[in-house]
Amino acid sequence: MREELLSVIEKNSRINLKELAVILNTDEQKILDELHSLEKEGIICGYHTLINWEKTSIEKVSALIEVRVTPQRGQGFDHIAERIYNYPEVRAVYLISGGYDLLVTLEEKSLKEISMFVTDKLSTLDSVLSTATHFILKKYKDHGTILDKKHTDTREIITP
Repeated sequence: MREELLSVIEKNSRINLKELAVILNTDEQKILDELHSLEKEGIICGYHTLINWEKTSIEKVSALIEVRVTPQRGQGFDHIAERIYNYPEVRAVYLISGGYDLLVTLEEKSLKEISMFVTDKLSTLDSVLSTATHFILKKYKDHGTILDKKHTDTREIITP
């Protein structure tokens, strides 16, 4: 039940207990107990709302920053990753393969704010060797959700 429960709530964290009980063919209390257990174990780390900011009047700029670092002796990449993810501007930090070591995601009000963060905070860290900043121009799909679904006409075509 655990894996199926996680799969369902990953797609829709707002689903109610009654619907979950029907889908998983169990009672609501068992689901509630399992959710509490998953949260306590750190498997469920949070619940989020996905927002298409382009459809609002709020200005936001997102960027992906590749970071090449020197790993710390005895700590690997964990110490520098922790220093980076503790900045409130940082949305996510990933250890990646390839030419760079870390991928950092940011959201700010302007290109300048992101540039200032990279210049003043990220690039000045002792372990950081280099960075490459990529600004996100448009999001098509995020967290498995298509953000700008095209409306398809489902009406039947009638010809004379």
